[in-house]
Order: sequence, then C-alpha cells, then structure tokens
Amino acid sequence: MTVLNKLTSQEAIELENKYGAHNYHPLPVVLSRGEGVYVWDVEENKYYDFLSAYSAVNQGHCHPKIVDAMVHQAKTLTLTSRAFYNDVLGKYEKFATELFGFDKLLPMNTGAEAVETALKLSRKWAYEVKGIDENKAEIIVCENNFHGRTTTIISFSNDPVARKNFGPYTKGFIKIEYDNLQALQEALESSNNIAAFLVEPIQGEAGVYVPSEGYLAAVKKMCAAHNVLFIADEVQTGIARTGKMLAVDHENVKPDVLILGKALSGGAYPVSAVLANDNIMNVIKPGNHGSTFGGNPIAAAVAIAALEVIADEKLADNAEFLGKIFRSELAAFAETNDLVLSVRGKGLLNAVLINDTEDSSTAWDICMKLRDNGLLAKPTHGNIIRFAPPLVMNEEQLRDCIAIIKKTISEF
Repeated sequence: MTVLNKLTSQEAIELENKYGAHNYHPLPVVLSRGEGVYVWDVEENKYYDFLSAYSAVNQGHCHPKIVDAMVHQAKTLTLTSRAFYNDVLGKYEKFATELFGFDKLLPMNTGAEAVETALKLSRKWAYEVKGIDENKAEIIVCENNFHGRTTTIISFSNDPVARKNFGPYTKGFIKIEYDNLQALQEALESSNNIAAFLVEPIQGEAGVYVPSEGYLAAVKKMCAAHNVLFIADEVQTGIARTGKMLAVDHENVKPDVLILGKALSGGAYPVSAVLANDNIMNVIKPGNHGSTFGGNPIAAAVAIAALEVIADEKLADNAEFLGKIFRSELAAFAETNDLVLSVRGKGLLNAVLINDTEDSSTAWDICMKLRDNGLLAKPTHGNIIRFAPPLVMNEEQLRDCIAIIKKTISEF
C-alpha cells in the first residue's frame, strides 16, 4: 500500500485503529481536503468545519497566503537549528513583538511546549529577580484548566482522564477556583513564594467558560500588587478567535507573559511562542531552554503570513460580528427547545450546553447527526458542544450553519 492509494473512510479508520495509539476518540469522519470554512471527506462529502482544529485554523483551511509562504520557505531553507542564525527568525520576532507590544519572543512549536516555557521562565524570574529561595517558587493555576498534557501540566489538572496513572506529580502549584477573585487574593497572600498566576482568559476545553466582566483587569492589578507574574495562556483564545486579537484585549489588559500557539500558524505548521519584556525574558541564558525546531525558518515565515492574514482580512472584527449573531440566534432557540439549556462564548468561540448529564451520549449523538447534515463539531466534557468555525466565515454561511444546528437539534 502506498500513500497514493485512495482509501474508503472505513479503511482509513481501521488503519488508525490497528496501527495508531488510541489516545483520541475522533468523530467517525475521514477528511481528505479543506478550503476556507469547508472540509471534504474521502467520499467527497462536504462539511462546514465548526471546530477549526481547536481554533488552530482561524484563517481558514489552506489559506493561499499562508500556504505560499510555507512552500516558498520550504524550497529555500527548512531547518538550521538554533546553532546558527537564519534570515527569517529575526524578522518574525520583530513583527510579532511589535504587534503584541512586548520586548522579546521565545519561539517554540506546540502549545504545551509554550506553556512549559512560561512555567520555566516564571520560576527562573522568581529566583533571580524576585528573590524567592531556590526550589520554593509556587505558581497559582485554576481548576478545570487545560494547558496541555505534559507530565508537569497534568500535575495541576483536575481532569481524571488526563491525570490517572501518570504520577508521581510535579509539586509547586496552587489550584484555585476560576473567576474567583477572593480565592486568588487568598492564594497571593498565603505565601511569599508565589511566582506567577497562569490562567486562560476564557476556559475553552472546560466548556467555553467566560469569566465575569472585570475579572482579568482585577487579576492584573492583584498580581502587580504582589509582584507576581500574570501569565495569559492564549493558545486557543488568541489570534482573533474571541473578537479581539487577544481575549485579554476585551478588558485592555496586558499580561506579563503571553502564550500563543495554534492559529499563530493558521494551522499550517506547529508554531508557538512566549512573549515577555526584557526584565522577565532576559533571565533566559544560552542552554537554559530550547528546541531543535523552535524558531525554524518555515515556522517564522508561516507565522508572519498567518498574522498578516488576521490583520488584512479584519478577522477579529468578523469574529465579533458573527459571534453576536450566533449567540443571539441560539439563545432565542434555547428558549423554545428543552434540549438546549444555554449558549455562551465570545466572538466565534462558543458552546451550547445540552440538557443531559455529563456521562450521557446525547451531545455526541447530536454531533453525529450534525455530521450527517453537513456540519462538524465535537462535544467537550460530555454534555457541551463547542462551536468554533474558521474566522473567514461570512454571514450567509453562518446563518446556513445556524439553520443546520437548529434543524438537527429540533429533529433529535
């Protein structure tokens, strides 16, 4: 068998089941190509993509500008490692730091790597700048967080599926309730060894939980008062997904450390980054941290193109406009349908809460019917369906999708 042999959906699924590790539970649809807001399976059935690869494909599938940048760079120079300079990385670092308003960028590949980078950075800052005794630094995190699945990150997760039988767990983390300023204040006052507070501006994987208005601004103020770094994990919420370039922009807040990934490349290539100012980033010295692929020429070229697409096509404004339509229409629908309890979100990161228990299959079964009706979405945490289409979607397409969602749930 060669990669050129055309497979049926069932054959492709059977190959993955037999030869691949079972670390995912995909919806049974086998995709073979994509363009803009659409994807096609191997039988040429066409679907609206309402997951966007967990918000990695904000710019739409196979955006020509991003693909052209990737192909051009791939034909020129792919990888040097950081043992040498390359002629694209500095351009990317300058572009991104000026765009987001930071002094420096540390390039990595995946979101989890970027989170690990931010954790290491904040600890080193705590010891060398804040003056915490070595090995005493603590980092505050939120319950129901999702920052990745490395051994360190799952140590402060409370998802039993991600945690069970992966111990022993890494120490040095304090968990508090999300969107609870009193809990944060108590944690900040509990010890002189607090290095940082790591938080998602909107908890995406947990079910698109949007914090109370003013929460992020208060977080920033409280962290500053205690000389604690405010780390914003915008891997999923960043790059225009929520109707602003960053979710923290809704409250005009600038974190001390910013984590980006996913749509930083438009889904074309693994690219992530940690941004901070010199007073923080300069604690990192040669040999402290790195990656063979981090900052490679393809990643740098692709990231520049991906960020330019966001700005040129005004995708943050589009996400803001379409998101209001989506929530308004689905909220009105929820009042007439007992199966939908509520809809929540910001921009084009939204979730519909299904009226059933977390251990039920109802949300999954609805997603199967949505697939049959030409729209792809997936449940999270059992009874929540996340809806996050590419930001290049137009109003006509969105209203078509809203009609599909209403029809599917009404007939369920």
